[in-house]
Amino acid sequence: MGLGTKVRLARLFSNPSGHLFGGAVDHFVGYGNVREGGLADLPGALRRVMAGGPDYISIQPGAARHLWSEYAGKAALVIQGGCFTADDRIRQLIATPEDAVRYGADALAVAIPVRGATEGEYIRWLTDTVNAAARFEMPVVAHVYPRDFSDGGKIVFTPDEIAYAVRIGFEAGVDVIKVGYTGDFESFRETVATCPIPVVIAGGPKTDTLLGALVQTSEALRAGAKGAVVGRNLWGHGDTTMAARAFKFVIHNGMAPEDALAAAGA
Repeated sequence: MGLGTKVRLARLFSNPSGHLFGGAVDHFVGYGNVREGGLADLPGALRRVMAGGPDYISIQPGAARHLWSEYAGKAALVIQGGCFTADDRIRQLIATPEDAVRYGADALAVAIPVRGATEGEYIRWLTDTVNAAARFEMPVVAHVYPRDFSDGGKIVFTPDEIAYAVRIGFEAGVDVIKVGYTGDFESFRETVATCPIPVVIAGGPKTDTLLGALVQTSEALRAGAKGAVVGRNLWGHGDTTMAARAFKFVIHNGMAPEDALAAAGA
């Protein structure tokens, strides 16, 4: 790992806790009905997430072009290059490491699904991106989502599948892996312990309450995760800024979920 990669990763993990808290507003074609939900007003959603003080934002390149300039220097920027739907209706790689450099980003994220007939194509996305990123010392963050095609390509979070997702990420050579939490402490601890690079959790699976999301984040941290990059469980439970503050208290201050909610003003 060269100096440039180390410097950029240090920006992602800049908090003294050694953990990171990222906000994901990069859902694009996978989001569905753009008139409803927490990302219906994308500029407003980004503003509310940023008001909560995340360490970094993961965002699609076009949205970054139009929205990020007023937040430059206030958080690390991670450009999301992966664009897919779980059923493979859409699968495109829409940003390169060179694009990330042009946007002034601190890392390039590549979201991929695994399992199914197209898995090899997605793994190639990662390996090609890692090879291209080396020229620019640009860190690559893999967001890896296993699928179950017995249920139409549904994203799953079972211990075996999450372990597989983590293995795909680090064997492809990425610098950070983001996966969903299994809900099983011991299995997740074992998976993280055998991974030579940082593992952070996705905010999903979507929980019924913000407290539930904070509980699974707290458990994952105790199991060895180095933070969380949160989407639906951040802007999908009402007060986005309050939710961001609560996640920060759990991730960076080690607060119990109930205490974090109270401290955040819930």
